[in-house]
Amino acid sequence: MMFQAIETRYLGPTNHRGSRVKAKCQAGEVTVHWDHALNVEGNHERAAQALRDKLGWVGEGYGEMIGGGLVGSGFCFVFTGVNDV
Repeated sequence: MMFQAIETRYLGPTNHRGSRVKAKCQAGEVTVHWDHALNVEGNHERAAQALRDKLGWVGEGYGEMIGGGLVGSGFCFVFTGVNDV
C-alpha cells in the first residue's frame, strides 16, 4: 500500500458557515468545524486526525502522525515508522 501525506487548509467563515479546516489527500477528504478551544495547529491536527480515522489509517503499522506548517498557508501531516501494512 502506498501512503499519502495529509494536507490541511483553513476555510474562512461565510454568510452561512463558520470557519472550518479541510484535510485532504488523494484517498479522500474531510472538513471539520473550527474549535475555538484549540489553537491554529490544534485545529489543523484535529482535521488531519479526522481524515486519518475516516480512512482507517490507524494501528501499529502506521506509526505516529506528525506535521508542520507549509509555506503560504496550511499544514502537512505524515506518518513515521511505517511498516508493511
